Amino acid sequence: MSSDLKQKVIKWDYRMMDLADHIAQWSKDPNTRVGAVITDSACRVIGMGYNGFPRGVRDDFDRYQDQEQKYSYVVHAELNAILNATIKLDTDYTTLYTTLSPCRDCAKAIIQAGIHRVVFKEYRSDPFTNVMFSEAGIVMDKVGMYGV
Repeated sequence: MSSDLKQKVIKWDYRMMDLADHIAQWSKDPNTRVGAVITDSACRVIGMGYNGFPRGVRDDFDRYQDQEQKYSYVVHAELNAILNATIKLDTDYTTLYTTLSPCRDCAKAIIQAGIHRVVFKEYRSDPFTNVMFSEAGIVMDKVGMYGV
């Protein structure tokens, strides 16, 4: 990768991760707030999401306190971004920016949606995610990995 292209990637990676951080704050989960942004090849935002309950489902504070209930209801930020995308994702080179690396279920949705690259801020180790992304050819980068 040329140094000019690296600088462009770094600039947009940081911008989109800042946006994902902002979107994460919309989550009502008092313990874990995750945001995700999907961009097309021109770095235009085509999908956004945060972790929360499905539309129309009561998202009361007490439901977030009961971990079993919370995990039963919550839609992860990555899946919400895919479901909220404004275009069909597998038609162009797309990148998903997420504040926390994807779990195995979100990894499956990311692959099926046709997303080509995942950029994350915090890493959560999931060997199944790593294997699936590797086999499917999904590039996984930590934000700023190219250095400034």
